[in-house]
Amino acid sequence: MSPPVSSEREAVAAIWRIESARIVGALARYTGDFALAEDLAQEALAEALVNWPREGVPQHPAGWLLTVGRRRAIDGFRRRAALDERYAALARDLDEGGAISGSAAPEPGRAGEVLWDPDQIDDDVLALIFVSCHPVLSREARVALTLRVVGGLTSDEIAKAFLVPTATVQARITRAKKTLGAARVPFEVPPVAERSARLGSVLSVLYLIFTEGSSASSGGELIRFDLAGEAQRLARVLSRLMPDEPEAHGLLALLELTAARFPARTGPDGEPVLLEKQDRHRWDRAAIGRGRAALTHAGQLGRGLGAYGLQAAIAECHGVAASVEDTDWERIVLLYEALGRLAPSPVVELNRAVAVSMARGPAAALPIVEELSSEGALANSHLLPGVRGELLIRMGRRDDARPELERAAKLCGNDREREVLLRKLADLG
Repeated sequence: MSPPVSSEREAVAAIWRIESARIVGALARYTGDFALAEDLAQEALAEALVNWPREGVPQHPAGWLLTVGRRRAIDGFRRRAALDERYAALARDLDEGGAISGSAAPEPGRAGEVLWDPDQIDDDVLALIFVSCHPVLSREARVALTLRVVGGLTSDEIAKAFLVPTATVQARITRAKKTLGAARVPFEVPPVAERSARLGSVLSVLYLIFTEGSSASSGGELIRFDLAGEAQRLARVLSRLMPDEPEAHGLLALLELTAARFPARTGPDGEPVLLEKQDRHRWDRAAIGRGRAALTHAGQLGRGLGAYGLQAAIAECHGVAASVEDTDWERIVLLYEALGRLAPSPVVELNRAVAVSMARGPAAALPIVEELSSEGALANSHLLPGVRGELLIRMGRRDDARPELERAAKLCGNDREREVLLRKLADLG
């Protein structure tokens, strides 16, 4: 789909981005078919791109799109009903040994109107999120489908964000819809007994989208603001729809507090600026305030902080500190230890090592990194040799640091991050 060029086409794009989840959700509830609902919504969008530039933006654009989608659904139902009637007539003729009739079946009666029920919208959107992030789908399929049907992004936009061909994204979305149909996944908010287990899949998808946006794994940009921003928007929607889930608010807090540092993370030419050199006056204080409020709400629910809440608490330590030296590194170490017990992973241990190095010195942190290396953890990631090289430099072991930084630069897929590693190598002489 080509990008809108006129003001009306820009209006179509803006309204679609805001209302697409509601429209697809309402159509899915109406038709009972998730894949069909997404196709109908896309058809309505295509019709808007043709009609609105010619006739103007309607007074209620979301309702217009829903009505068009509903009418397309009714037309499909009528064709199917007529075909079913035709097949029935053929069967009767064959049973009776008669000739095949050439008369068309009568048109079925007009279907009832679908109302844009404000009380149903939230449940529709929440169901849409859960279906898009269903565990029967692969991780890549969940991400693509969520960005498409909940975020309203086009296949081209998703492909650009993840640096893959558009055809790859389209294939993932098509397979995902077929998988959901084959598994007969109902369009509904999961029962309370299943919701907590399924929520983890939803949160991980949003976190993955944000992580790719905040620290792009490849390409020439350090931060993909549109992708990170979309994850923030969806996290806000989810926290509003599930106000009693601590981890929904914990994730929102983490994304807000992390994004607050975006303005200072890159220089004028897009080059990375390390934490100790960032101008903290450029941090988004409003985002820090929103993040801290979400974290407070997560804690007040009385069920303790989960993995995302603990990460948000770590981000809060950075957000409230006046400088690197004033940061409460001991508290960060404790939070990482708690996170490691709750959600153990090599990345958590590596981050704990960095915190230990800041709180107690590089010599105290190096054994943690060495153990990770001996276990073969993060073997294909630039993060482990990058941290090990930095620790060795701080310990005065510059010759030992050089091969670590060379390995990190070789493994790094992001051009901007690689430049930082190469500069460190050059500084070693």
